[in-house]
Amino acid sequence: MVAHARRLQARVLPQGWLDGLRQLALFLTAYFGYRLVRGLVEGRATAAFQHARELISIERTLHMFIEPSVQAWASGSHVVMMSASWLYVNAQGPITIGALLYLYVRHNERFYFVRNMFMVAMAIALVGYVVFPTAPPRFMPEWGFIDTVRNLTPVNVSHTSASMSALLNPYAAVPSMHVAFALMIAWPLARLSRRPAVRVAWIMYPFVMVFVIVVTANHFILDALLGALTAAASAGGASWLARTRPGAWRFSRVPAARVTSAS
Repeated sequence: MVAHARRLQARVLPQGWLDGLRQLALFLTAYFGYRLVRGLVEGRATAAFQHARELISIERTLHMFIEPSVQAWASGSHVVMMSASWLYVNAQGPITIGALLYLYVRHNERFYFVRNMFMVAMAIALVGYVVFPTAPPRFMPEWGFIDTVRNLTPVNVSHTSASMSALLNPYAAVPSMHVAFALMIAWPLARLSRRPAVRVAWIMYPFVMVFVIVVTANHFILDALLGALTAAASAGGASWLARTRPGAWRFSRVPAARVTSAS
C-alpha cells in the first residue's frame, strides 16, 4: 500500500508536494493580483468608450470592421449564439486549468516554460488594462451589437458602473486574454499530442475562441490580434527566462531538476 501510494504521488506530483503547493500558490497569487489590479481601473468609463470608438475607427480605415456583420450572421442560429455565449463565459477557466494540470502531471518538464508564459502574459495584460481601458462591443448597441451574455455574466451595459469592484473590470478588453490563453495552451499541447485528431483540435481551439469572442460582441478583432501578440511576446519572454535556468525552464524533454531548482 505504501509503495502504491508513493507511485501514485510520484505520478500526480512529479516534483513532490512542496513544488505542487508552490506552483498553486504562484498561480493563485498571480491570478488574484491580476484580477485586483485590473479591477482598480475605476472611473474611466469615458476613456474606455472613447478607446472602443478609436478601435472601430481603425478597423473601418483598414476595412476590417466586420464584427456587426459576423454577429448578425451568427444570430441566425440560436444554437450557435447560445453555444458561443456559454463557451465565452464558462470554457476558458476549466480548459486552461485542465491543460495546466495535464502539463504538470504528464509533461512536467514542459510545464515550467508554459507557467512562465502565463506570468509574463498577465503582466503585459495589466499594462494594457491600465493604459488603454476599452469598453467591449456589447456595450455599444448603437453600432448594431447585441449583448448575448448579459444573462450569463453579472456585468452588462445597464449597470456597468455598479458592477465595478476590486476583482471585476468590464473595461479590460485589450488585449483579449481569451485568445492569449487559448494560444498559450494550444501551442504546447498541439506539439505534445500524438494523435492527429487531438493535434488538430488544439490547433483549432484558438480560432474557435476568436469566433466566440467576436460573435458574442465581447471583443473587437483588433483585441484578438493584440491577444495573439501578447501570447507571442510571452513566449519570447519565457524563452528569455529559460536562458537563466535552461535545465528547469526550457520547453524540452530534458527532465526538470528536483524541487529546489525547478520552481
